Amino acid sequence: MKIIKRDGNVVDYNPDKIRIAIQKANNEVTGKDKITKSQIEDIIKYIEDLHKSRILVEDIQDIIEQKLMEFGLYPLAKKYITYRYTRELVRKANTTDQSIKELIDGENDYWNNENSNKNAKVVTTQRDYLAGITSTDITRRFLLPEDVVKAHDEGIIHFHDADYFAQNALHNCDLINLEDMLQNGTNINGVMIEKPHKFVTAMTIATQIITAVTSSQYGGATVTMTHLAPFVRESYQRYLKKYEERKFSKEDCEKYAKEDLKKEVEDGVQTFQYQINSMTTTNGQAPFLSVCFYLGETEEYKTELAMIIEEFLKQRIQGMKNEKGVYITPAFPKLLYVLEEDNIHENSKYWYLTKLAAQCTAKRMVPDYISEKKMLELKKDKNGNGNCYPCMGCRSFLTPYVDPETNKPKYYGRFNQGVVTINLVDVALSSGKDMDNFWDIFEKRLELCHKALQIRHERLSKATSDVAPILWQYGALARLPKGASIHHLLHGGYSTISLGYAGLYECVKYMTGKSHTDNGEGKDFAIEVMQKLNDKCKEWKAAEDIDYSVYGTPIESTTYKFAKCLKERFGVIKGITDRDYITNSYHVPVFEEIDAFSKLSLESEFQRLSPGGAISYVETPNLQNNIDAVIQVIKFIYDNIMYAELNTKSDYCQECGFDGEILIDDNLEWYCPNCGNRNHDTLNVARRTCGYIGSNFWNKGRTQEIKERVLHIDNKDA
Repeated sequence: MKIIKRDGNVVDYNPDKIRIAIQKANNEVTGKDKITKSQIEDIIKYIEDLHKSRILVEDIQDIIEQKLMEFGLYPLAKKYITYRYTRELVRKANTTDQSIKELIDGENDYWNNENSNKNAKVVTTQRDYLAGITSTDITRRFLLPEDVVKAHDEGIIHFHDADYFAQNALHNCDLINLEDMLQNGTNINGVMIEKPHKFVTAMTIATQIITAVTSSQYGGATVTMTHLAPFVRESYQRYLKKYEERKFSKEDCEKYAKEDLKKEVEDGVQTFQYQINSMTTTNGQAPFLSVCFYLGETEEYKTELAMIIEEFLKQRIQGMKNEKGVYITPAFPKLLYVLEEDNIHENSKYWYLTKLAAQCTAKRMVPDYISEKKMLELKKDKNGNGNCYPCMGCRSFLTPYVDPETNKPKYYGRFNQGVVTINLVDVALSSGKDMDNFWDIFEKRLELCHKALQIRHERLSKATSDVAPILWQYGALARLPKGASIHHLLHGGYSTISLGYAGLYECVKYMTGKSHTDNGEGKDFAIEVMQKLNDKCKEWKAAEDIDYSVYGTPIESTTYKFAKCLKERFGVIKGITDRDYITNSYHVPVFEEIDAFSKLSLESEFQRLSPGGAISYVETPNLQNNIDAVIQVIKFIYDNIMYAELNTKSDYCQECGFDGEILIDDNLEWYCPNCGNRNHDTLNVARRTCGYIGSNFWNKGRTQEIKERVLHIDNKDA
């Protein structure tokens, strides 16, 4: 018989534990209230005679209480109940205490690999994790109902970011309205920041705003360089005026002003990159930032915007120096490059930027690519107009929205409230391949996710503008009065809230025996599952005026947790639970052979059904000497899929200077193929795991997933 413990772990049945527990309560009573050894053995025999293959520890304790009362040992039963309750309190306290100790001592692989962008050894990260442990404890004991906590622990759902949930003021991710803050001024830590009049100043202020904003939330943020372009022109006008005042000729004035401007754009972009990578937010890491390059956002300042984009790409190609002074791939900011008519064809005016972007992708894994063409098709607002705009950080996309006051689209200044993810694999395995049972369980699990999302919404709805003035009072997301509620920003489509999903491949494989890539039964079932998710979000939105949307979850450490929970609940099932990870969202599984174009084409159909956000990728070898292949993929993205990336390789060994691909052995250990170095401190490894680039290594499950990735491009013909 197997015992299912409270934390979901499964252990062998041991009758001595029952004897010890009853005896401890027995020591608290006297005389006729004591239980005899034979009565204890009768209880044990009763439990064993149930012939259960698996039983919850809580059920065993319930049986013991029932039997003690049947024996008429009411005082003993009371003592046992008290003992049980006390042990529960101690267990909860010890869990938190033990987590804190393991974090500080650096003994726990979970904390060391929980986030590949965080270094758990440094005090700023530890401080964030310590706060997170406390928040998670409060969340579990006081803020979430037992059924949600239990489902989260068993890997049935995932309640994201419980480590930040205790504070009711924190939201997930957003598009920062830099235009408002730079043009109209803002306030940081009680200091008024007025409108800058030079590009380099505007870039410096932008990084200060970004750091302040990302310290007041827990998810990713995105800014657009379009909002910085006007300051390039202001700088040019200042230089031009300087030379005009010195009585230079018109030709020389323009020549020298352009030279000075070029230097300032270089300095401004360098300042931005240094600031973003050297600053630390309250989350114990560099700002979780994406930077958007979208020429179509402006006509007036398109020339200036192109200058910024070009300089950003050049500096990212160069990289940033590590502690050894060697240029490596920085994790942040992530770059988003919008493909459009002005830059996608060889005869396009800004084709040179796309070629530069391709070189940058081959060398540094970014930028990622958004197709204006496909996005305008998919993101229609209530006026029937298509919209193109960046994701919030990694992959979370806002839904189309028209400002009721202006009747114009609005995206910057909007945000996401949070995420709860359903484990589709668990739904499938729980159904036993019975299709009617599957849909019944699916419905119940979705309502559990709905309940958890409502709790997220309600908690955030209690916040006022005072809790994060930079967000709600000084322009990042709103300009509300002091003390004003943010409640109205959570309704009417201004913000979104996300129903995530994971493991579509394994779910379909178990239920149909086919992959969702088969263009037949498997794919049809997968589309049906995805449509059901969207139908539910539509139903909830209509009832509550909250913008629920389906989100292709970028589960990083949770992919390992889900896999472990599935093994514990259902055992090892070949092709389903025999790995230490499950597949992210709708992705083609990493081990399935498929070419880049077939993969992107297929996944575009599922991306359409993830309106709350998703990203597709192709896995590639080193393509620095095959830029034509990168360009072919970029062009295919423009015509076929809204948002995609290329996972190239960009590693470095500090011991021997090797700058090829750092490998993973059969024991899931990273090593340099040139010198054999296995020291994480002297290996610079950059891999994309969930949209963002990670550079602090990963847990066992994610490492296995990275190792098993097949290439979708062979580096010969794209």
